[in-house]
Amino acid sequence: MRRLIAAAAAGAGLLLTVGCSSSSSSSAADPGSTASGGSAPVTVSLGFLTNITHASALVGLKEGFFTKALGSAGTLKATAFSTGTEETTALLAGQLDAAYVGPNPAINAWQKSSGTAIKIISGAATGGASVVVAKGITSAAQLKGKTLATPSLGNTQDVALRYWLKQNGLTTTSTGGGDAFIKPTTPNSAAVLEFKSGQIAGGSEPAPYDVEMVKDGGTVLLSETGVTTLLVVSQSFLSAHPAIVADLVKAQIQANDFIKSSPAAAQADANAELASYTGKPLKASIVAAAFKEITFTNDPDASSLTTDASQAESLGLLKPVNLSGIFDLGPLNTALAAAGEPQVSS
Repeated sequence: MRRLIAAAAAGAGLLLTVGCSSSSSSSAADPGSTASGGSAPVTVSLGFLTNITHASALVGLKEGFFTKALGSAGTLKATAFSTGTEETTALLAGQLDAAYVGPNPAINAWQKSSGTAIKIISGAATGGASVVVAKGITSAAQLKGKTLATPSLGNTQDVALRYWLKQNGLTTTSTGGGDAFIKPTTPNSAAVLEFKSGQIAGGSEPAPYDVEMVKDGGTVLLSETGVTTLLVVSQSFLSAHPAIVADLVKAQIQANDFIKSSPAAAQADANAELASYTGKPLKASIVAAAFKEITFTNDPDASSLTTDASQAESLGLLKPVNLSGIFDLGPLNTALAAAGEPQVSS
């Protein structure tokens, strides 16, 4: 079971797009990255969420790791989403070639396509999500009759909250009924405002929004471990452009290495890139606290993905699903070996 650690002490979202031309900041292409036969550069549509849990993407964009890795082979088109549910829809509609998503959206895309839509090619982050509640609430039992926000129905934080409530004897329904009332709220910043104004008793939110709720007087009732962010790619794109996918993985590794080696610069990068999409930077203290909650790792933590699926199934939010074949970690392990870093397993 995905470990959920109680810690008593301690209409649709806006979609924004920006095109990043590799010609503006890329170096010469790697030998395996040149466009086949001298053809025109491939446009790579990459999705991510406006969360600090997606800092690998934010840092990779700000530092130019993606455009440098692609070189002359590809031009990057980055699109920000508010929820993984929106990203899944875009992936299944063929609007994205690759995306940073949570585990549950990845599982949903796999199931809805009968295993034909996506492959998980790398991890990005674990941890960095919490249930924050109003001061004075110290147990799940006190949430009976209360309203709690989550990013969207069936997303990673939504499933984790509902499952934890179920384990503590509280029912929820997909329509907001039951013992505790779950209210999918987008964008995540809206949940922060509703909490601050007393409209909701708390929420299950990813960083930095859980941190902001704590700053507004909230208490962390539950901290969630396990995979939070994955890098996935459409199977059709992987088949057509394996060298481009290898470049994306290379950039992902470089972004996480930069986060580890230069944390202060990485935090500033993530905040600046986030502000370019949301229109407003976060306080530096919020970003720093959010980074402390998260482990940035290229390991996709396959075991916790299986647990996520099992929990969603037990809640009736997911039909039984066979995840065999959902990972393709060959490009990741090749890149990790080239970088002198430990390989990972599915």
